[in-house]
Amino acid sequence: MSAQQYDEFGFVLPEKPMPPSEPHLPMRECFPAAGTEYLGGQSDGWEYRSVFAGKTLSDTFDMIRRFLQEEGYGDVPLPANAAELKLFRRPRSLQLELFGECGYVHNPIKILFPRGAKLRNALILCVYNEQAPQHLLRFHGVLPQK
Repeated sequence: MSAQQYDEFGFVLPEKPMPPSEPHLPMRECFPAAGTEYLGGQSDGWEYRSVFAGKTLSDTFDMIRRFLQEEGYGDVPLPANAAELKLFRRPRSLQLELFGECGYVHNPIKILFPRGAKLRNALILCVYNEQAPQHLLRFHGVLPQK
């Protein structure tokens, strides 16, 4: 911690901000490595997953929209607003679904609605590594899991 410096009139001079150590590389250009945490989410090298939660679903969706824009995914088509996004939520069925995803899917992203009333205005963002081998087959789940 440095001592405060004063100008000739006795006012505190603002501290000089530290320059950024490295420029920000968007996730689309430099996908987070396996086992790393990136901006509050987790990456396994193939999938980055993070939970966003705002006061309203609209706020949460706006956070995701900004995040995707900053990380290089601004060209991926998204629903126009939270009301359109809600249309991708599957209605509850009488049959139990253990593995069904509920949300918007467009390569290389998924915006999913979490199960449970506790996370009412939350959304799960999944971003997939487009440079991974057989990315398209894995994204759509047609490649058998090892």
